[in-house]
Amino acid sequence: MTQNHVSGMEASAVSVLKRAVELDHSGRFQESLVCYQEGIQLLIDALKAVKDEAKRGHYREKIKGYMDRAEQIKSHVNQLKEDGKYHEQIKISEDATGYSYEALFKPYISNSLTEVWVEDPYIRHTHQADSGQQGSALAELRESLSAQGVTLDLQYSSTIHDREIRFDNGWIIKIGRGLDYFKRPKGRFSIGYCDYDLRQCQETSVDIFHTKHTKTL
Repeated sequence: MTQNHVSGMEASAVSVLKRAVELDHSGRFQESLVCYQEGIQLLIDALKAVKDEAKRGHYREKIKGYMDRAEQIKSHVNQLKEDGKYHEQIKISEDATGYSYEALFKPYISNSLTEVWVEDPYIRHTHQADSGQQGSALAELRESLSAQGVTLDLQYSSTIHDREIRFDNGWIIKIGRGLDYFKRPKGRFSIGYCDYDLRQCQETSVDIFHTKHTKTL
């Protein structure tokens, strides 16, 4: 492995771990834990490729420090979840980027996740799905998901007013604007047209909770 490759892994690790520390200090523990784990793995990969003993010792020391902090966070999060007191809030500012669905939900997706319930009273808005096209659009989505081994079950309600996403691993995510918090891209060739991490957002807040007792719709 070339020195440039090792330097690249180290730079990536530093970037990810810097983000982990920022999230940690902001009290966004579950997100920081994911970043710590990714950064630690990058440092371990770099350690395997380094021959210089002084450099290896430096890597080992850094890895141990970050692993210790990750374990502390994991214990803290588990205790909050056990006590039913886990709550964190993410503030998405006007025109902010970096809040794709993947970025937002990834920290709460685990191997134990098998079902997701989405409640959103405004899915019929024109820019989400025109009422005349909604049935065919959802049928197409159901068929597409089925090919990936995912079952889409739809239920309609005339009284629903809350916006809530529940995972059967216990996580509950409430977004002030629901899933429709992105601004329209300026054009088909703007950088945010396909990559939602680069698409500007509307101001909203995201509240994350955890419960040991999830309910079905």
